[in-house]
Formats: sequence, structure tokens, C-alpha cells
Amino acid sequence: MKKNPKINNDKVRGSFTAISLSLVSGIVLAAFTYGNVNVEKETIFHISDNEDFEYEYIEEEPVVNTPPPIRVIIPVEIPEEIEEIENIEIPPTAQVTPPKPPPIEISVVKVTPPIVDFPDVDAGFPGGAAAMMKWINDNISYPETSIEMNEQGRVFLQFVIEKDGTITNIKVDRGVSLDLDKEAKRVIRNMPNWIPGEIGGRAVRARCRLPINFQLN
Repeated sequence: MKKNPKINNDKVRGSFTAISLSLVSGIVLAAFTYGNVNVEKETIFHISDNEDFEYEYIEEEPVVNTPPPIRVIIPVEIPEEIEEIENIEIPPTAQVTPPKPPPIEISVVKVTPPIVDFPDVDAGFPGGAAAMMKWINDNISYPETSIEMNEQGRVFLQFVIEKDGTITNIKVDRGVSLDLDKEAKRVIRNMPNWIPGEIGGRAVRARCRLPINFQLN
């Protein structure tokens, strides 16, 4: 039996059921989130015939406790004794004298003037051609072997009259025999100095050619 027949429990039963479910859900949610729920406003439940129970709550964010930073202290080793190093004078290093470079060899190359075949003024025997033929006849000697073998003929020679008149580079262009060629070269070699050839009034090396005739009487 109802104590107060005026009160309708059927109207309040749904509200109590919703409140119970909300409380259970809040407890489960608080268990998982570890949050603190502060009720700012207290709700006064007025039990009446026409009003439901109402309540409000504000959920605060969970406070995360950040651990303080870890301080690392590195011990500094202090030497027990400090060695004092005396100033030692280092003698200066001896200066090394570089070796002297080898002496430079200077070679002197003697430049031989060219031989002129046709100078402006030909080289000549002192006194002319007649004096030259007389000198050859007075100084030539017929080889005995050539006389025995009846060797005779004309030996053609060439030679160079230097700037000072001396005779060099004696060669046989066309010979007769070994003994006659040798005698012809000997006669030319023993000649006195010639008068050198000239080009533009200056002495030059001139080439000369001369035949010597060997004939038995």
C-alpha cells in the first residue's frame, strides 16, 4: 500500500532509472580516466507530482604530473700535483748551406765560313800562272816506280785557299796512279801561300782546281 496515495511512483521510476544509469556510467568513466568531478552547482531535488530530478556536473581534464628534468653531474678530476716545467733553451739549428751548383760549361762552336767557288777576284799564285808552272817543274819529283811501270798522265786536283792564303782540303778529282796522285798532292801542299780570293773587297775562302801533268821524255 502507498503511504501517500496521491504520489504516482510510476512517473518517478523512469527518472530514478535514468539517474542510476548515469551514476554508474560516471563511476565507470571516472575509473578509466582518473578524472576528478567537481559539482559546482548543487541540484536540489524537489519531489513533486510534475517535476523530474535534475543535476549538472563539470568534468575537469586530468592533471598529468610531469617529472622534473634529470640533472647529470660530471665530476671534474683535479690533479693532486701540478708539475712545473722549466724553460729550456733550445739551441738554434745549424744552417745548412746548399751545395753550389755545378759550373756551367760554355762550349765555343767555331763557325767555319763557307767556301766560295766563284769569287769576285780569283785566288792566285804569287807572280801569276807562269811563276806557278816554273815552281811546279822545279819542285816535282817523278816517282821511280811510276818510271819503271811507264806511268804517265794528268792528275786533276782541287783545294781551298783560306783567307790567309794557306792551302787546305787537298783532294784528287781524277788521278792516274797511287804514286803519281800522291806526288801531285805533295807538290800542292808544299806551295807557298797564295793570294786569297775576294768578294766585295773582303778575303774569302775560295775553291781552286789545278791539273798537274806527268810525262816521260
